[in-house]
Order: sequence, then C-alpha cells, then structure tokens
Amino acid sequence: MLIVLTENRFRNAARELAGRDPALAAIVDRHDVPEFWARTPGFATLLLLILEQQVSLASARAAYDRVDVRLGGVTPRGLLALSDEELREDGFSRQKTRYARALASALLAGELDLDEVAALDDDGARLALVALPGIGPWTAEVYLLSALRRPDTWPVGDIALQEAARRALGLDTRPSPVELEEIGERWRPHRATAARLLLHLYLSER
Repeated sequence: MLIVLTENRFRNAARELAGRDPALAAIVDRHDVPEFWARTPGFATLLLLILEQQVSLASARAAYDRVDVRLGGVTPRGLLALSDEELREDGFSRQKTRYARALASALLAGELDLDEVAALDDDGARLALVALPGIGPWTAEVYLLSALRRPDTWPVGDIALQEAARRALGLDTRPSPVELEEIGERWRPHRATAARLLLHLYLSER
C-alpha cells in the first residue's frame, strides 16, 4: 500500500525530525513548520516542471500562464494544437517546445498514463517518467515530492535544496548531488519532510 504525505503526517514527521536533528530543529525554531503544500498531479504540473528547468520560477510561471490564457485551460490536446510560433511567443524555448509536445503526445497516445504512474512505487514512477524526453531525474523527483506527495523522495539535483543544506549544516560549499544523497540518509524515511523544511529555510532567508 502506497503511503502519501498528508498535512498531519507531514507535521508529525517534522516534529520527529526536529526532535532528533539539531539542524532541522533550528529551522523550525526560527521559521516554524511550513504550511503543507502540494501540486495537483497531471499534465499541467508536469508541463510547469518542464518549464521550470534551469530558469527562474517566475519566468516559468509566466510562460505557463500565457499558454493557459491562450487555451483557456492547459490540456495535452490544446497544447498540440498550438504552433511552434505561438509557443515561442508565450516563452517556450525550442527545446521546451519539443519536450512539451512529447509529453502531450505520449499522454494522448496512451504511452504514458499519469493515473497509473501515481499507483506505482517510487522507483516505478521515476522510471515511467524519465522514459520521456525532457523529464530527467530532477523533474521526476520533484513531481514525486510535490504532486504524488511521496514521503521519502529526495531531489538531490535541486539547487535550492543543495544551498539550503549548505546553510542548515554550516557547510563551506554547496553539496553535490552525490554528497546530498549521503546527507539525506540521516533523514530516512522522512526525506521529503526534510526537503520541505530545508526549502522553507531557503525561501525564508533569500
């Protein structure tokens, strides 16, 4: 049976982690436990995550919002009906246009079923997602964290998470993904909660 994070589970896990890890306890002491946030599983969230790759969240959201307004709601069929020129006008690069079309086409062709992905265990969900062009480990992991609400996902490629870990642990340099993977072992099986606490630190002390 799959376990997903709920607000109560998150708050209980945050209290448990703060009780046994001084670095996380300091975050809670300074900034309290953050609100529990989640994204809606589905095409729209995956599309936004593709847009968020290697750009600011604000610019990704602006491009997404322009497409949303143009279509009156983001759907795979609607996106495929847009021309490359329209997508460029809305802020999609050539590469992200290709990735977005690949995702939309896979969903319409039945090659990817996001309801089925949601029913897979963490490893199975990752494998199903990264099989698509444009969805790498970061995108898959953040989808598991934010949309599927898996309790032990740990997006080691996320730069904000790396920087938050550096600050929280007093490190001289930002940990690499491999180093962050090792750091996260101390927080199993609640690494998603640890990630949320660390990101709360990052957002609270920009």
